[in-house]
Amino acid sequence: MTATTSSSVFDRAPDAEATGTDGHRLDRTAGEALTRAVGALGRLQDPDGWWKGELETNVTMEAEDLLLRQFLGIRTDDQTQRTATWIRSRQRDDGTWATFHGGPPDLSTTIEAYVALRLAGDGVDAPHMARAAGFVRHSGGLEASRVFTRIWMALFGLWSWEDLPVMPPELMLLPPSVPLNIYDFGCWARQTVAALTVISAHRPVRPIPVTIDELRTGTLPPHRPTSRWGRRFERLDRLLHVYERRPVSVLRKLALQRAERWIVQRQEADGSWGGIQPPWVYSLMALHLQGYPLDHPVMRAGLDGLDGFTIEDEAGRRLEACQSPVWDTALAVIGLADAGTLPTDQGMREAGAWLLGQEVTIRGDWSIRRPRLAPGGWAFEFANDHYPDIDDTAEVVLALRHCDVSAEGAIDRAVAWIEGMQCRDGGWGAFDADNTRGLCEELPFCDFGELIDPPSADVTAHVVEMLAVLGRRGPAMDRGVQWLLDAQEADGSWFGRWGANYVYGTGAVVPALTAAGIGPEHPALAKAVRWLESHQNHDGGWGEDLRSYRDPSLGGQGTSTASQTAWALLALLAAGRQGTSADAGIEFLVGTQRDDGTWDEPWFTGTGFPGDFYINYHLYRLIFPVMALGRHLGGRQDSRHLGGRQDSRHLGVGQESRHLGGKTGGAVAERTHG
Repeated sequence: MTATTSSSVFDRAPDAEATGTDGHRLDRTAGEALTRAVGALGRLQDPDGWWKGELETNVTMEAEDLLLRQFLGIRTDDQTQRTATWIRSRQRDDGTWATFHGGPPDLSTTIEAYVALRLAGDGVDAPHMARAAGFVRHSGGLEASRVFTRIWMALFGLWSWEDLPVMPPELMLLPPSVPLNIYDFGCWARQTVAALTVISAHRPVRPIPVTIDELRTGTLPPHRPTSRWGRRFERLDRLLHVYERRPVSVLRKLALQRAERWIVQRQEADGSWGGIQPPWVYSLMALHLQGYPLDHPVMRAGLDGLDGFTIEDEAGRRLEACQSPVWDTALAVIGLADAGTLPTDQGMREAGAWLLGQEVTIRGDWSIRRPRLAPGGWAFEFANDHYPDIDDTAEVVLALRHCDVSAEGAIDRAVAWIEGMQCRDGGWGAFDADNTRGLCEELPFCDFGELIDPPSADVTAHVVEMLAVLGRRGPAMDRGVQWLLDAQEADGSWFGRWGANYVYGTGAVVPALTAAGIGPEHPALAKAVRWLESHQNHDGGWGEDLRSYRDPSLGGQGTSTASQTAWALLALLAAGRQGTSADAGIEFLVGTQRDDGTWDEPWFTGTGFPGDFYINYHLYRLIFPVMALGRHLGGRQDSRHLGGRQDSRHLGVGQESRHLGGKTGGAVAERTHG
């Protein structure tokens, strides 16, 4: 059953005294927009109760899928041509590919896409290929690409293993108490590194009938680490290259066995590793190199699972780097509750029941640092029991309060788990506690993506809000509040780890602090409101280009989007700023809504790795506007009918729903995530 309320409790006749006023005209149009959006969101619910929007990233996903299949000997011409159609459709007029919509050309992405198209039969003299190759050479050539791209090339003899940093599998033998052990890496990097140490030890070369000499410049770019540890690790890498020629056989065999066992133990029920693409593809290659045939149950499950992450339509064949059903479902429930949907609505009951069925009750890698902590919580994906995350868990708890299901036990377990995962400094990371050893980032092979999982403002804000809503006020919440106040940027914003960027971070923190009892007159909130209002676009919306991760001076600047406008509105409304700025934001949402109740949003507003990997969550453009419109109208109704008092019994919204969600990873991803 996918039915939800077809109309909002805010879709009601105007007050006689307000008829004809600008305020009521806005309320009327906002109510109509909300009704359309709620209908659109309800139609997207799966019969089993969940929501899942497409998680769009960049063409390295498709390129690496073809390269994986080539490596394993299972690539088909039909798959290749349909995938190539998608890759070509993402190429820009200058011949390049980017990592996000409207972003700058990316060298490594362009190289991987180019090689995939060469496998598909595109000739070097074809105009689109010549333009791509020209960009690659102009940007330093294959020699200047990231380490992971050159590893892919080395698999096929297009780059020398000798010219890559060593990733010794003996790393897997280090105990958790020793620096640079595998658990010092963030969970997404941990699984990737474990598999790559096996691949690096085997140094496979499986030639392909393709050359890419046209992508070379013949000159290696100078690599001079600037830090003391970076220089030390560079010297160590030279020694490891010597060791690789004659490794200690007993130690190497033990290390490979440990890595193999570690990888197999972490395969999820859907065949994935961590529910994300990078460790998935590398784990399949690593196990194959360890002698696992393609029909082995582990390999078969892994390959079959990739089909569930594959989308095929008229645009071609593409892969999701991750999937976000738990995240999307929790946010959808919260949005519908903001719009006035009752907990007894059948769609809300089904969503709540599905969420309860996704609770993670086993120990994962997080228990290495919290061995006495009982499990409880939720992951981002359909199947990722080894890596539940704090962000999803906080949002699911908030969502379950809006569903007519018996969730008290699950909520209590989740709160205990989250409080036990608090970091020493009072904040919360996404997957692990105190995963902050920056030494990992100095290793020569670590030139791409976020490698550790330190506390972030957005995750900490979601936890603080959850604790405040539940009435669990105590040392954990107080330390989280102080962490947020200390993390505020000088200009009044907050950095967004899992969403773009300062608009997202600020949109998460302001509602959390207000829920925790900090009034809008507090200097931190007043400063945040001024920052948001000063960064509003002339069209009434808000937007932020992902380049702000590399250049913070671009924070809060970019084309207005529905999701980012909603984030800003959620903060302003939580701070009690219903007025000119908020009204203009609502006008933007109303004016840009499609006839089908959704919004167009080609821009990426999700973050896997700041500066490197980004996500377009296709449901963000719908869920967050529903939240913002619902809370806007809820505030109007509060003021008009309840003397400014919040009462969820009358409106279906209340202080417990004044919050913002957001993440992957990983990427994302991300939860790469993601």
